[in-house]
Formats: sequence, structure tokens, C-alpha cells
Amino acid sequence: MPVNKITIIIADDHPLIREGIRKILELEPGFQVVAEAENGQDAITMCRRYLPAVILMDINLPVLNGIEATKTIREELPQTKILALTIHDDEEYIIELLRAGVSGYILKDIRAEELVKAIYQVAQGYQVIHPGVAQKVIGYIQKKDSAITSSQNAVSLTEREREILIHVSLGKSNREIARDLYISDKTVKNHLTNIFRKIGVGDRTQAALYALKHGLTGV
Repeated sequence: MPVNKITIIIADDHPLIREGIRKILELEPGFQVVAEAENGQDAITMCRRYLPAVILMDINLPVLNGIEATKTIREELPQTKILALTIHDDEEYIIELLRAGVSGYILKDIRAEELVKAIYQVAQGYQVIHPGVAQKVIGYIQKKDSAITSSQNAVSLTEREREILIHVSLGKSNREIARDLYISDKTVKNHLTNIFRKIGVGDRTQAALYALKHGLTGV
């Protein structure tokens, strides 16, 4: 495979959609479609085999859905960027996929040139979110913000806990955090347990929202 091309896997359960996307991408000289997957388990298998730069991931995949497939790929192959390409703009799906670690979330009603641009952007390490999806994320954050109590504002985290919380807000897995901070996976898990208890949340999404509200993400 030419090393200068962005290698891509298309994961969608509709053959016609896969064919249409492939035809669009094969017109771009900087892309190479290396495989297609019709379900979530195939997506994981193909990623393990081809180690693509980018995988286009639908949500409603048979056998294993796109959210669970994303979690596994992010954990095993953090170098592969995952771009959600779906018809769904439901808040539940958006938050779950962002939580799972996708690099982008775009809808299937975009134009061909916008899809090409999004793939280039995620391959280069940027995050891409469809404008309509971004509005829903902002609304979700605002609703969650209103539920954070004043007692949480006074929470004192250690420097290491703050570091880990920032990494969580960036969508990184425990393995990635351990690698970046040169600590063990178990240490990361222990810190997360303490962080969740201190700030009064139950999962990574709520922790990431807490980090955003309190200016810990740098954005």
C-alpha cells in the first residue's frame, strides 16, 4: 500500500451505501479504500488486519453496533481515527460515540466534498463535528451544567488527578492515558475511581463535562 495515501475502511451494513462511498473516495488521489465491513465485528477484524488511518463507522451495525466496535478499536488501535458517518443526530447516539472516542461525527446528508474534507481533517488529528450535532452537544453540556452543585465547585483534585481528568475530557482510553503519563492501567483506574467520587459523577462523560465547565480542558 502506498505510504503517502490515507488508508480507509468503510463500515456500513448497506451494500449500496458502501459502494457509493467507495466510489466517492476512490476519486480522491490521496485516499485508498482497503476494506469494507458490513457489521461491527467485521469492522474490528478489518481494522486489526489492515491498520487503517481512518474508519468510517455507522452506528446501527448488526452483530456488534458501531458504539461497541468503536470502543474496541480505540482500545486496541488508538492510531486509527474513527469518523462516525450516520443518519442519526439523536443526543443519545452523539454522546455515546463521543464518549467512545470518535474523532468526528458527521451526518450522511453532507456533500461529497465535505466528506473528503472531514476524512483529511481527522487523519491529521483534528476533530470534526457536524454543525447540527455540535448544537446538540452544547445543549447537552448546558443541561448537565445546571445539575452540578456548588459543593462540586470546591472540589480539590491532586495534580495527577487533574492531568487524568484532562485526558478523559479528550476522549482518551485508560490505556492511552497510562501510556501518555507513563503509569500503569491499574493506576489510571484507581485515580479515576477517586476522581469520580470527589466530583460526584458516575461515568467518563460526566467527568469530561465537569472538566469543561471548570476550565480544565484548555478550551
